[in-house]
Amino acid sequence: MDFKKNWNRCLEIIRANIGEEKFNTWFAAIVPTKFVDNKLYLTVPSRFCMEMLEDQFYNILTKSLKAVFGADVNLEYAYYVKAEDPASKVQIQSPNHSHLLKNKLEQSFNNRPAEKREQMFDPQLNDSLNFENYCVGRSNKLPFTIAEHIANHPEKPDFNPFFLYGAVGVGKTHLIQAIGIRIKERNPRAKVLFLTMRQFQNMYANATIKHEIPNFIYWFQQMDCILFDDLQELSGKTGTAEALFPIFNHLHQNNKKLIFTCDRPPMELDGIADRLIDRFKWGITEPLEGPDYELRKQILKFKCGKNGLDLSEDIIDLIAKSSTKSVRELEGIVLGLLTRAITDNSPVTPELAQKVISHVVKPEVRKAVNFDMIVENTADFYRLNPDAIFSKSRLRDIADARQMIMYLCKKHTALSFPAIGSKLNRSHATVLHGVNAVEERLEVSPELRDAVSTIEKALIG
Repeated sequence: MDFKKNWNRCLEIIRANIGEEKFNTWFAAIVPTKFVDNKLYLTVPSRFCMEMLEDQFYNILTKSLKAVFGADVNLEYAYYVKAEDPASKVQIQSPNHSHLLKNKLEQSFNNRPAEKREQMFDPQLNDSLNFENYCVGRSNKLPFTIAEHIANHPEKPDFNPFFLYGAVGVGKTHLIQAIGIRIKERNPRAKVLFLTMRQFQNMYANATIKHEIPNFIYWFQQMDCILFDDLQELSGKTGTAEALFPIFNHLHQNNKKLIFTCDRPPMELDGIADRLIDRFKWGITEPLEGPDYELRKQILKFKCGKNGLDLSEDIIDLIAKSSTKSVRELEGIVLGLLTRAITDNSPVTPELAQKVISHVVKPEVRKAVNFDMIVENTADFYRLNPDAIFSKSRLRDIADARQMIMYLCKKHTALSFPAIGSKLNRSHATVLHGVNAVEERLEVSPELRDAVSTIEKALIG
């Protein structure tokens, strides 16, 4: 069999179905290397490319292969972690089907006899969202430590439930999926289930239509660990919340793990019964903050290394400083750079990086800070009448407030020392002394750092 000729026939089918642009991006660079024992070996540009083939193009890829090579054909991928370096070659066999094409969770419950439902279901876990692929830094170390403890010791009643909250894209889903994956790795028979609150609502609606609410509740009560994502979606869904209540009680009483993610802490949830919110507080509630600068660099290096993308330290630094909100934003930038690097077959330059950043990162609109705003917010913080700041008084609180204004004006406005002094009825030398005094004290005074942070938040949000 001329496998290369057959592969070209597959490519013709694929091109006709997905279009020229997608074909050139994801299939043009694939090289068939051999066909042995009904297995086709493909070399792809990177692991990311392989994952895209499996996730986004699985249907057309498998249909074309079966049409040309036969129904029993199998695939094996190879890619180089380092470009053109055979020593870094990685080979991965294609799964029987893409993880995005697994049987839907609803089919597990609705399409099987009641007595088999607890045994036959898709846990909805994405194997790539594990602890090993999760970057840890100062900003997320505590939530990570708690999550790993739960995963390593599910038999212990500690941290149950675990309520994790934070903004979109900071890694909440990844962290709770990692808990489920670790539990399954250590005990393959464990009944672990990940689902979004929207999925739970849909399943509840179907069960209501079919008059199967008792079976619905019973099925969930058989789990060893449930990972609920996006709990805020429960707001206002009275019936769904009522169904969750007995599920929560049963699992908690039997020391089964309950994990929740949300975009806000329990006390800020609206439209959910107080008795359920009280139960969310029984375990531990932890915020997951956006990644700090060092963690953003670490994440970028990890993502680039995983996908075979070579970025200089300067470009890593540029991205880490430009993207400050979420891991998802960083992933979007890496994806954009990788796609362009594959398409253009050229190295990533700072200019290209800046262009991709501008497509992904929303420009931050900052309030213009002026002298009057600084005086007003500083006076509020020190609980002073603003007029006192302009007086000749040398009382400690007034003097501190005056120096704070000098420091903040130097930091946030374009005013010169003489201009600041003129507005405060002080000399250039007095302003210079005040700014230096605050800067020196900031190095040793946590209280002063907190004061500056509080006033700046009021100024610029």
